Amino acid sequence: MRAPAACGECGEQERARYRCPGCSAAYCSVRCCRTHRERCAPRSSRERAQEREQGPPAAPPGPAHGPWSVDDILGEEDEQDRVPLQKLKLLGESEELRDLLLNPHLRQLLLTIDQAEDKSSLMRKFMQEPLFVEFADCCLRIVEPPEKENILPE
Repeated sequence: MRAPAACGECGEQERARYRCPGCSAAYCSVRCCRTHRERCAPRSSRERAQEREQGPPAAPPGPAHGPWSVDDILGEEDEQDRVPLQKLKLLGESEELRDLLLNPHLRQLLLTIDQAEDKSSLMRKFMQEPLFVEFADCCLRIVEPPEKENILPE
């Protein structure tokens, strides 16, 4: 078992359990993540392609759900937007969502968003695309099922 890398921001040797999804730099906390994010230089698509050919790097020891956690991304002001992990797992179990994701056009839209610098303006643009709206609505129905309205109790 390898020792955790030192945090690229504060230098703490024992706590750098997380990795930047853009450049794979190690960091240890939300504070260090935010500092790193301000000056992150993501890897190029060529570097990512070479990495895929070589296979995934060994994952650093850390939480069971991956090398980073939601806490590293969300600040206190974003807490109200957090979707519980249990509900997120429902996305992976949805046949309707899987069927939508078979569409190559939708997959390309999602990749474009993932690789974009200004994700929010691109999301607004894509919300004009019927296929993307169908995808977003499907995801929302899964994580926030509509409440039964206008139903009289028996």
